[in-house]
Formats: sequence, C-alpha cells, structure tokens
Amino acid sequence: MVERLAIDHVAHRGDGAADIDGQTVYVPYTLGGETVEVAPVPGHHPDRRRLLQVIDASPERVAPFCQHFGVCGGCAIQHWQTERYRAWKRDIVIETLAQAKLPCEVGPLIDAHGLGRRRITLHARMGTHDVLKVGFAAANSHDIIPVDRCPILDPGLSGAFDAAWALAEPLISIGKPLDIQITATDNGLDIDTRGSGPLPAAMIARLSRIAEQHRMARLTRHGELVLMRMPPTIVIGSAKVSLPPGSFLQATVAGEEALAALVAMHCERAKHIADLFCGVGPFALRLAAKSRISAFDSDAGAVAALQKAATSTSGLKPVKAETRDLFRRPLMPQELRDFDAVVFDPPRQGAQAQVRQLAASKIPVVVAVSCNVATFARDARILVDGGYEIESLSPLDQFRHTPHVELVARFVLKR
Repeated sequence: MVERLAIDHVAHRGDGAADIDGQTVYVPYTLGGETVEVAPVPGHHPDRRRLLQVIDASPERVAPFCQHFGVCGGCAIQHWQTERYRAWKRDIVIETLAQAKLPCEVGPLIDAHGLGRRRITLHARMGTHDVLKVGFAAANSHDIIPVDRCPILDPGLSGAFDAAWALAEPLISIGKPLDIQITATDNGLDIDTRGSGPLPAAMIARLSRIAEQHRMARLTRHGELVLMRMPPTIVIGSAKVSLPPGSFLQATVAGEEALAALVAMHCERAKHIADLFCGVGPFALRLAAKSRISAFDSDAGAVAALQKAATSTSGLKPVKAETRDLFRRPLMPQELRDFDAVVFDPPRQGAQAQVRQLAASKIPVVVAVSCNVATFARDARILVDGGYEIESLSPLDQFRHTPHVELVARFVLKR
C-alpha cells in the first residue's frame, strides 16, 4: 500500500519522522518539510516505512556523494546540508541531556572525521547461483551489498577490499558466513577473519600466500595467528604500540587525537590518574607524559600491549596497567582515594557499576568519554546525584554521516 506522508523532522536515528493518526512512523533518507511516497517494510516493525520517492524536496537536501548510499547500511545521512546536519547532531546531545534533567552547556560539535575510518568489518556470503558477495550489510537487512570502494575510509585502508575478496574466495568454500575485520596500521593491513572454523594446513598455506600478495601486516582467524609479515603497530603520543589481534581502536585517527586532547586538558593538573576501560592506551600513553597512570581494562591483550609500550618508551611517568573486569569488579572508593582524576571510556552499555563507586568517592575530577549519549546520561545522573556537577561537555562527530555522536565531559565535585 502506497502512502503519502509529510515528514516533520529528522529523528535521533537519522530517519525522517512523520505522524499517521497520532502514531510516529520513520522513513530513512528523508528530511523535515518533505512530502514523500512510502510503502510498508515487510517483516519489520509497523512504524517503519520504505521511501519510494520524494515528491517535494527540502531546500536543505543535497546530492549524496557515494553511489552506494541508500542501499549500503553504513551511512544514514549524506543527503543533508552540512550545517543543518551538524546542528542536528549537537541537538541530539542537548535533547537527551534535557530529558535526563542534566543542565549543562553543550559545546560546539567538533568534527573528528579527519582522513576517514581506519577500521571496517566486511561480510562475505555466498548468494544465489553461488555468486560470492563481499561488502557491507544493507540497511536494516542481512543482505550483503558488494562494494569495491568506500569514500569515507582512511587512505591506509586502500587495498582492503581487494584483500577481503582474495581471502573470501577460498574461505567461503567451507560454507559458512564470514566476517572480515580490517584495521589500517603503520605497517599495513591487520586482518582478522571470523566464521571459517578450523583451517586445514593446505588452506593456511594458501592464505599465507594471499597475505604476502596483499602485503598484510598480519592475518589472524578468531584472534589466532595465521601469518605475520611484521607486527601491526600504531603510534600513540610518543609510544609505539604493537596491536593485539582484533584490537579496538577509535574509528579515526583524528577522533582519537581529539578525544585525547580534551581528556588531557581536563586532567591538566592531576599528578596521579586512573584510566578505566583503557584499551591499548590512547589516553594513558599520552597522559603519562605529565602524570603517573594506573590503567585498567578487562582485555588482557590490550593491557599487555599498553604496558609493553609504556615500559619501552622513554620520558614517560610510571604506568601500571592491570587486567580487571570493571563491570564485575569496579574500583571501590577506598581504591580510588589516591587519584587526583579518573578517566573512564566504557563500551556503549556505559559503566553503571563503576560510576556508582565513583559517585561514592571523593575524586576531585572525573572525565567521562562516551560513544552513547543515552547511557552517558544515565551514568551522569548517578554522578550528579552523588554530588558532582558537569563543568564542561564537548560533542564530537567521529562517525560522520551516521547518527552516532561521541562526547567528553568533565565532572567536578561540588565544594
């Protein structure tokens, strides 16, 4: 059934929102003020619609720059004029904090896209007629959109699609769906494949030849080493870090640098800092230039890489990195009392258990880094109820063309 809708505004997930008999429905790739024709999406939630055509376009609409936009599920917004898009993204933070009754001044949106994304996950599936597909997942679907280039990627990922196709061709014969995680490092592509199952010796030999041909730094399967031409490394501050397989990194180099600069500014006077959910040390290794650091994360490989990098880098203050699950074993107030500042950068689910202990402590400065405004608001509420106030908050756009927004906030204990 074809419907004609008037789009009211762009909602927080990047879809246009319209009203039908008092119910809100969402239409991807539309803008406020537009009149559109839509159809239901079979098998999806009844509040979803599929865009058929734009009848009256918004003056803010611009032409997408990627040929795959609207089919590939990677980008939600390429069709909106830049300044209006940026204002919308900052408004997501303002509105979420207002709903949580967290009064604070939200700073200007910082563009942290830089040269583009330095890590991607490609999917390989055997389609109809035994045709191999390697690419990104379609929007709201498990279908794979074959791609051979992506305009939002860091130049360090040049060759990533060719390498993924070359790996997928022999591995797909095993008959299982494949996920191929690719990270750009200073020494080449670091690739981890998932879904293939155990590999026979002949397959490993074949993959090794492919890795050599495509000048991969390292190839792993579910984190287990298949071949390493040279250790995949990145530079953080003055340190060189050898990445463990499947490492989490900020999506862009510019994003990491922008987040770290804000964190350093907010911890400027601290002599002893706790870095919680530290990863491979994007904050710890920079902060250690001026401050003593105690770093904690549940990922033993990341903690070991951080400790090794800190130990082998001259000119840093002491860094002690420890493997600890902060969801199950958060640092308690008595363990926090020796720190001048705490930095925490949790996964998307936030850090509720740890934040409760921070709220019960007397840490003068707490710096929160978040990739999820909703869970940040929940955690911030706990800190504010515990006697803290938000002194500064800066939103960052590292995932340009998507609804994802990150932020850095400084909390201080009320006197």
